[in-house]
Amino acid sequence: MQDFFLTMSVILGLAMVLPFYRVAAGPTVYDRILGAGVIGTKTIGVISLVGFVFGRMDMFVDIAIAYAVLNFIGVIAIAKYLEMQEEERRQ
Repeated sequence: MQDFFLTMSVILGLAMVLPFYRVAAGPTVYDRILGAGVIGTKTIGVISLVGFVFGRMDMFVDIAIAYAVLNFIGVIAIAKYLEMQEEERRQ
């Protein structure tokens, strides 16, 4: 069973390559924010799978939840900042 979870962790890690490209070369800021959100979501999955591999789900679930909250707050803060910048440009 550990081989399955380890394989899935590697697959999720490889699946993060496309969002990294979107963050680095996204045509707009909104594309970069979306890419960062996707990377954060996939990271939560990887953290959970690593918890299964090490047999310490209780600890890794706590870490994944904290990471999810920080990711959510970060994306909301950046979106709010960009919204304020756009309002200033209109005036």
